[in-house]
Amino acid sequence: MVVRTALSDAEVDRVFHALADATRRDIVRRTLADGATVSGLAEAYDMSFAAVQKHVTVLEGAGLVTKEPRGRVRIVRADPEQLDRVRGLLEEYGRLWRGRIDRLESLLAGDDEH
Repeated sequence: MVVRTALSDAEVDRVFHALADATRRDIVRRTLADGATVSGLAEAYDMSFAAVQKHVTVLEGAGLVTKEPRGRVRIVRADPEQLDRVRGLLEEYGRLWRGRIDRLESLLAGDDEH
């Protein structure tokens, strides 16, 4: 089994696009612990089944969820490995910004001494 740790630029774009929508973020949240059927998800929202299915398709395209056929239904499950890669990316961004803030604070502290 190959475990990827980094996301390509295209994957990052798809992930951020997918997570930019509150309904899609909620679908990921609802499918983290247990899977849910697409029709079960559709019951939770004030939108059509087709609209929920489109949201799931966007999430699936970003690798954030998978759809598993089970008989006549599809079980949607969040992909914890992809979510872990996204978390790693956000932590990397956080380290970058903290480093920049630390350098800025050092520069400002140096200016105060002169």
